[in-house]
Amino acid sequence: MAFTFAAFCYMLTLVLCAALIFFVIWQIIAFDELRTDFKNPIDQSNPTRAVRALVCFIQLVVPEYSIHGLFCLMFMCAGEWVTLGLNIPLLFYHLWRFFHRPADGSEVMYDPVSVMNADILNYCQKESWCKLGFYLLSFFYYLYSMVYALVSF
Repeated sequence: MAFTFAAFCYMLTLVLCAALIFFVIWQIIAFDELRTDFKNPIDQSNPTRAVRALVCFIQLVVPEYSIHGLFCLMFMCAGEWVTLGLNIPLLFYHLWRFFHRPADGSEVMYDPVSVMNADILNYCQKESWCKLGFYLLSFFYYLYSMVYALVSF
């Protein structure tokens, strides 16, 4: 049983993947609250809502994208090409989503007014559910790969 860099990457990835699962569950709950909470549409364009959306972007989206980018960098350095290949499509989606955020010049990922549109809200919620499934499957794959990396040498 040897402790290699790949095993270290998988151990760190397990801890960070748990954080990603937490972030995605937080997003699912937030979108569900938006869906079921009936607010006045005029109140939705309140400037304090924009500040809350900016906080949501900083607290959820930037760490999620950064952690997932760190995964890909670690697996590339460790030479775990299969794991890197499984993570690359989501990394490209994150980059596409980041560069196609609302173009109002702000740094918010979810525009407070447009996210109340039922179609956009449904899309964001489905996106969060898909990410949750991906992160859960990835968590168990990383666990298996960590055990395999520890036992194989």
